[in-house]
Amino acid sequence: MEWYTSAMSTFYTHQRKNKLKTWLLMSVFLGVVIGLGFFLSYYFNSPSILYIAIVVSIGMNVWAYWFSDKTVIKMTGAKEVSYSDAPELHRIVENLSITAGLPKPKVYIVTDPAPNAFATGRNKNHAVVAVTTGLLQILDKQELEGVIAHELGHIGNNDMLVSTVAVVLVGFITMASDMLLRGSMFGGRSSERGGSNWIVLVIGLALAILMPLIGSLIRFAISRKRELLADATGAMLTRYPEGLASALEKIHAYGSKMKTANHATAHLFIANPFGMKRMATYVNRLFMTHPPAEMRVGLLRDMDK
Repeated sequence: MEWYTSAMSTFYTHQRKNKLKTWLLMSVFLGVVIGLGFFLSYYFNSPSILYIAIVVSIGMNVWAYWFSDKTVIKMTGAKEVSYSDAPELHRIVENLSITAGLPKPKVYIVTDPAPNAFATGRNKNHAVVAVTTGLLQILDKQELEGVIAHELGHIGNNDMLVSTVAVVLVGFITMASDMLLRGSMFGGRSSERGGSNWIVLVIGLALAILMPLIGSLIRFAISRKRELLADATGAMLTRYPEGLASALEKIHAYGSKMKTANHATAHLFIANPFGMKRMATYVNRLFMTHPPAEMRVGLLRDMDK
């Protein structure tokens, strides 16, 4: 295709920028966690808190990474399907996996009329691609190829690892915030000085209130960047951005909530499983796990010019 040669540099530039932004956000995220750990150690006058926080954070990451696929599959009610049960779907997954240079992931179907799809698994060799029955009903072959290529893009870009780390770090920040709130109520380092250290107390309260919000905003930003990167990767795999663009339009137009929609797994799906169709204002976008569908479709069609 003529567009492919001229657009290759655009695709790779898009990928590099999104990867850079994602890892920059992750670095900021990790810095926030470490800084919070240092402050907790100082606030409670216990250096061991920092070491415990690091160990707990690493342990939570390992556990979430290792068992995330089983947890997601159970939460969504996805069922593995054999080649004989869904031959066309298996062929599409197999052909695109070969193109992407990836092992073929296991194929699952979620019985749900809302069109959607997701990928999960701890690495490229233990990955899962799942689609809903609604998606299979409304998409043609080229559109379905675009969606599967998008999900394989997540696998190839190691997005499962990035998403797992981000979710766990938010969980740690929330726990640390709770510790600070309790410490503020019952007295931390400030109580040892007759309650005179009000600056530390105010900082502690501010961190306790703001850190969970900041952590969530960073996680949402990472999720949006990974979606745009997967869109670009999927378009490169199929060499037909219009297929994914058309699929996203149909998915967005459906608009209804999935039966198994869950905030814990929303970031994994190709589209918001809650099916919100409202216009995305600047403030709304900050709290979205996915970029606006109009933006994604526009970027894909710009690649096709």
